[in-house]
Amino acid sequence: MDNVAPVLLTAEELLSFKKRSDLVRLADDKGVDLKKALRNLRYEEELRQLQAELVDLQQYVAKKKLRVAIIFEGRDAAGKGGSIKRFTEHLNPRTMRLVALPKPTEVETGQWYFRRYIRAMPDPGEIVFFDRSWYNRAVVEPVMGFCLNKDYERFMKQVPEYEHMLYEDGVILIKFWFSISKEEQQRRFHSRLENPLKRWKFSPVDMKGQELWDKYTHYKEQMFSRTHTPFSPWIIVKTNDKRTARLESMRYVLSQFEYPGKNRSKAVLIPDPNVVARYYRQLEQMDI
Repeated sequence: MDNVAPVLLTAEELLSFKKRSDLVRLADDKGVDLKKALRNLRYEEELRQLQAELVDLQQYVAKKKLRVAIIFEGRDAAGKGGSIKRFTEHLNPRTMRLVALPKPTEVETGQWYFRRYIRAMPDPGEIVFFDRSWYNRAVVEPVMGFCLNKDYERFMKQVPEYEHMLYEDGVILIKFWFSISKEEQQRRFHSRLENPLKRWKFSPVDMKGQELWDKYTHYKEQMFSRTHTPFSPWIIVKTNDKRTARLESMRYVLSQFEYPGKNRSKAVLIPDPNVVARYYRQLEQMDI
């Protein structure tokens, strides 16, 4: 029997719908699969609601002169940049910054490692998003041989003290680790190579990440065990589903503040513990 193309909905039919259920019923009658479209609609609606909450949060941070730093760490292609883009899309650029520092200059290499990050910390009333951070020295640099072991060990001893100073000085620091499986990372690498608009994201270092997966895992676990503290915990976000990771990381940030109007929000503001959780040794991670 020949395949018959589904009958598309007419503009008149679309305009006549009063409820989403009317659309679903007619689509079923005509053999049109709306599951994917409905998932997209749900995601876009949730995203819009959470972004509106982030705007309210930003106004609260500015009014109260809070200093908020949110760092996004994780393996390559884990979705850090895409999440930051959705976080910042509708925020006021006057009280928000994105920090994605390049490799240190020759002068910076001779300075205290944390110095250039201190310069990038938020001013009163500001939210700063770090696309990677000082934790480059905890994982990427030792894995790729970009630092000496003595530099790595000095860094690991100093990090808790550095973050405790930030905490005592009133900086609100949120540390995300975006956790992705090896198979999903490889799939995203191939997708980047096939897309001319995303090919720039791919580098030889990315493919090294697949080859050195276990070495990354070792240093990542060392980082968690030595820098996860009560005043600066690691928050693990499962990111094999990019959209879910974006929504749930937004919910986590919003859940950390009590800003005006929060109790009247129609959005779900509590993160899913199956997607977002504090690090602990027995926590099931995807990028092991």
